[in-house]
Amino acid sequence: MKKIYLTALLAAMSALTACGEKVGRDVDTPREIQTEAARTSVQTTTRTTNAPTKTTAAATEVKKEISKDIPDEVFFETIDAIEVYEEVTAAELIVNTNAELTEPEKMISTDKLGECSVSISFDYEGVLYEKEIKYNVADTTQPLILNMGWSPYAIIDEPFDLSSIVGYADNYDRSPELSYTGEVDTSEFGVYPITATVTDSSGNSTSWDMEVVVVSEAPAPEDNNARVNFSDFMDYYCYENVSYGIDVSAWQTNVDYEKVKEQGCEFVLMRMGYCYGEIKKDDYYDQNMENATAAGLDVGVYLYTTANTEEKAREQARWIVEQLDGRQLDYPVAFDWEEWGQFQQYNMNIRDLNSIFEAFCDELEKNGYSGMLYSSKNFLNNFWENKNNRTVWLAHYVDETDYEGQFAIWQASAYGRIDGIEGDVDMNIRLNDMPL
Repeated sequence: MKKIYLTALLAAMSALTACGEKVGRDVDTPREIQTEAARTSVQTTTRTTNAPTKTTAAATEVKKEISKDIPDEVFFETIDAIEVYEEVTAAELIVNTNAELTEPEKMISTDKLGECSVSISFDYEGVLYEKEIKYNVADTTQPLILNMGWSPYAIIDEPFDLSSIVGYADNYDRSPELSYTGEVDTSEFGVYPITATVTDSSGNSTSWDMEVVVVSEAPAPEDNNARVNFSDFMDYYCYENVSYGIDVSAWQTNVDYEKVKEQGCEFVLMRMGYCYGEIKKDDYYDQNMENATAAGLDVGVYLYTTANTEEKAREQARWIVEQLDGRQLDYPVAFDWEEWGQFQQYNMNIRDLNSIFEAFCDELEKNGYSGMLYSSKNFLNNFWENKNNRTVWLAHYVDETDYEGQFAIWQASAYGRIDGIEGDVDMNIRLNDMPL
């Protein structure tokens, strides 16, 4: 999967495109409806140094004591500011190519802002030296707007709360400040233009214009999406070496998996549970697992989670292991985090959630299972880091995805119809060449 580091300069998110005319909609997930103003560009900042091109893993063994009287000909990089969370090694701080660091790959800490220091040891002309180097860590990245007002409604005669209708995050600050200019008078019906601004603790800010509509009741979203038969879905996405499947939860009741399999479905990814404060098992999980397995379908599970700490993620991973009770799966366990609408209420920064996903996977691996990441194209491109290249389950409702990262499963439609299931079902394509 394409790596996106948190040192990247993130601006506002890419707008989701209009509906497609064939099988899928050219949007990401049904919950991610954004405006044209929500476009994002990702710019990677590269800091150049005069770091040595040659270092050794260990200095020549020296019998002399460590000296702090550094010769004048040994020079060190002067760093005005390192970007917060930037990955910098000790080797980047020294510019004399003849000085051999004892720990050239030592990472220096960039987890907090302000002046920091690191002690490094190096060998120069047979003498072992030690030096403390001071450096400054700064945050120059603007906050990221996740929801610019998908449902910009305020209710008549109720206090106006902008935070309830927008979502935002920062690379470092867990509680950036939201403000706006303009007036929203909830005592009168009408349309009120405002300019919203999110500012982080380092003074970086992102602003955008929006219109708030004062109404008596927020209108229900319209559903004009065409429904697609599973057989037509397979015919349209007719690729080599793929498998076709569905994902289900309690929204799909009493699934007849024998009928589902007869129509060409080969796998089922089922919701095991969901968590809003506490974990609850999906009402139909046990039935889905028993009947899908009996029908000979490959199976996998996912958890819809709102975990905002690593410990919560590990606890949820252990809960999944307990429910499986040794059952072997055909797919990794999917981590499904989608609460982008008011992300700020979870008191996390962007890096936190990436670390939470890794903790979830790590706990699964301790118990013999593996994890994968479920997300839309926009968030895979602009939010998720996926340092360890976990399996990706891509949600992108288009006729042909242009996502450039690696993925093993593609959820290409949320409006499928298949005999054996009443109502809509998500339809997926497994790329068999991609390892799970």
